[in-house]
Amino acid sequence: MMLSVHRWFFSVLAVWLLLLPNAQARDLPDFASLVEEASPAVVNISTRHNLSVRTGSATPGMPDLEGLPPIFREFFERSFPFPQSPAPRDRQTPQSLGSGFIISTDGYVLTNNHVIEGADEIFVRLSDRRELQAELVGADPRSDLALLKIEAGKGLPVVRIGRSESLRPGEWVLAIGSPFGFDYSVTAGIVSALGRSLPNDNYVPFIQTDVAINPGNSGGPLFNLKGEVVGINSQIFTRSGGFMGLSFAIPMDVAMDVVEQLKQDGAVRRGWLGVVIQEVNKDLAESFGLSRPAGALVAQIQPEGPADKGGLRVGDVILRFNEVDIVMSSDLPHAVGRVRPGSQATLQVMREGKRRNLKMEIGALPEEGDQAIAAGQAPAVSDNRLGISVVELTDEQKKNLDIRSGVVIREVRQGVGALMGLRVGDVITNLDNQELDSVQRFQQLVKALPVNRSVSMRVVRQGRASFITFRLPE
Repeated sequence: MMLSVHRWFFSVLAVWLLLLPNAQARDLPDFASLVEEASPAVVNISTRHNLSVRTGSATPGMPDLEGLPPIFREFFERSFPFPQSPAPRDRQTPQSLGSGFIISTDGYVLTNNHVIEGADEIFVRLSDRRELQAELVGADPRSDLALLKIEAGKGLPVVRIGRSESLRPGEWVLAIGSPFGFDYSVTAGIVSALGRSLPNDNYVPFIQTDVAINPGNSGGPLFNLKGEVVGINSQIFTRSGGFMGLSFAIPMDVAMDVVEQLKQDGAVRRGWLGVVIQEVNKDLAESFGLSRPAGALVAQIQPEGPADKGGLRVGDVILRFNEVDIVMSSDLPHAVGRVRPGSQATLQVMREGKRRNLKMEIGALPEEGDQAIAAGQAPAVSDNRLGISVVELTDEQKKNLDIRSGVVIREVRQGVGALMGLRVGDVITNLDNQELDSVQRFQQLVKALPVNRSVSMRVVRQGRASFITFRLPE
């Protein structure tokens, strides 16, 4: 009886193992149908740079005959049998640089800014092999997007636009593009993460995927399983130069907002608060009265900027911007950048252990520029428990630093200050959530500092302000 049961069990197991691959195959998405429907609207982008190039001699070490007087040129031509210099070339042949996709029947094409940047002529090759010259409607380097326009008559294939905000990590996505010039190459993968911030790209919450993206895929569409474009493939983080790394796409919600502004104005205007922010770690959260690390800590405020006029203070922790919860500090630039300049916004902040709501008018993001700040000298010197000597700020230094008050570090000796990484020339503006207006005030606060508790300090170094934390030993 037992033998019969064993035979029955193994028979069922064998049948199940045979059917398992077919069952798994049925669970996989049908990429073929999606590609067949969506690929006609994907295009190849190539550019041409107009140059005036006159090539020299074809033989190394020989003179450029075009630059010689006729009598000498004739002598060299008779005496040395080498090829003549070709005629001047006015422009290069078009080079395939990336991908794009048609977003409207009247010929608007979306791609990356870095694909067409600096080009004198832009060409779009369609799925039916037609090659059309494109007009640059506008470009936005901050989001790495460019909007093109082609005139191709009626019947242009277009993509279906989806909502990137509905994406979830683990969801299947698919890319179509021209990696290494191979048109209509298809790769698939999943969404790895959402809302990624990359260096020098503070205003784009990138979609991270494991889709194989190579040079030439830039500007191409990222599809969901509904066949809707949810992103624009933009960047690769790799050590090999190929797809073996992380791929990042610009969310379509961000892209379409940029498209509308480029259509209307030819440029993009973003919201701006005029603050320098930093991440809130565990120690900072404790020092500011937060139950857990969250929000964006205001480390510096631009004088007369929107935040300054709206009542925001250094040391405020921004927890919410309009309807967006600020979990990581990188969430704030994403939220602020999408707000139109001149509109009103509501901020929830943690200030002195209490939550407050502030309303302020959002400004327009200015052109990038840095202000040089250098620390100065003043006569008064003071010693303290931190093992540092500080001096008063002069009125001129305050003006140059755009700082209302603070003290400058003159000397750093062995002790807590050295362990914190403080340097000569650093300006301390806040200590234990209190603003410093004099060396005397600094001495008072240092004497009153608690032991074995996280304490915050705001330091301005080379024009950049940040909060650091420390603990005084017993």
